[in-house]
Amino acid sequence: MPPYALPISRWGYYFLNWFEDRVCEEASYIIEHKATVRDAAKALCLGKSTIHKDVTERLKTIHPGLYNSVREVLNTNKAERHIRGGKATHDKYANLHHCAGDVTADR
Repeated sequence: MPPYALPISRWGYYFLNWFEDRVCEEASYIIEHKATVRDAAKALCLGKSTIHKDVTERLKTIHPGLYNSVREVLNTNKAERHIRGGKATHDKYANLHHCAGDVTADR
């Protein structure tokens, strides 16, 4: 029995199947959509911490092949995150009006 299943003995085998299915579903979503943990959490209505723990720790023992694929996507996302942050900042300020007449000086 996997170590994460020990505290849930009262639910038995059904819970383990559901749990493993959830982890694999999260991993499949990340791979199919090249999604970040945040995107997956939003789409699957789960917490970011839950998704992250599932795909970085639990998935390794449940499905090692799927784990390697998810790891590649997450590493790519991590390598690109500084670009996404810069683009978000650029878009934010590109949408602001820079005309002197539009700026109110209440300070």
